[in-house]
Amino acid sequence: MEGTHVTESNAGAAGAIQVAIVDDHESVVLGLKAACEAAGYDVIYTTARAQDLIDNVLGRPCDVVVLDLSLGDGSSVTDNVKAAQATGAAVLVHSIADRVASVREALAAGAAGVIPKSAPTAMVLAAIATVARGEVLNNLEWASAIDADADFGKAQLGRRERDVLHLYASGLPLKTVALQLGIAHSTAREYLDRVRVKYVEVGRPAPTKVDLLRRAVEDGILPGLEQDSAG
Repeated sequence: MEGTHVTESNAGAAGAIQVAIVDDHESVVLGLKAACEAAGYDVIYTTARAQDLIDNVLGRPCDVVVLDLSLGDGSSVTDNVKAAQATGAAVLVHSIADRVASVREALAAGAAGVIPKSAPTAMVLAAIATVARGEVLNNLEWASAIDADADFGKAQLGRRERDVLHLYASGLPLKTVALQLGIAHSTAREYLDRVRVKYVEVGRPAPTKVDLLRRAVEDGILPGLEQDSAG
């Protein structure tokens, strides 16, 4: 549904953060709106289209636009960030962020930061407060995406290291990874340890399995998430 929802301010506390939300998933909008209001923020407008901000928010006080990275209307990331910025607000991208190129595009267009939709609500609210203060959000999870170059800090993984990371980050237990690759469990562990060391060396530590999943997504190692695989 493409309806636009205007929310009248509750004339909240003086100095309350004024927030607009752009997302085409109604459940996300409702949940984020409720969380913001519970935290004392003023949600002044919600919509499924970034361009609606120009007509409905421009000229009104707005501190932060929380913007979904991928909207279903075919609009570009850059155009959406620019439309949000036109309101005078800081732009916080709230996304599953599974396409690193799009994350970089948003940051290059002027977004103040990116917060994953998988982040705890408290972290999302803290990110809104950070960018509302005029600060850039430097969360470690997406620090790699802040570098707009395509060759940002990639760990130089060998073929076997990539294979182990690919399977392990996809959710398989290490014992199953070893079995599938036809190597000893201890050898698979050694490859995984090397992967972690290499990510530390490029400033992108991955101490947990979830961190390794993020690195695999960021580097295009997981199937279906690669950026234009060259032929």
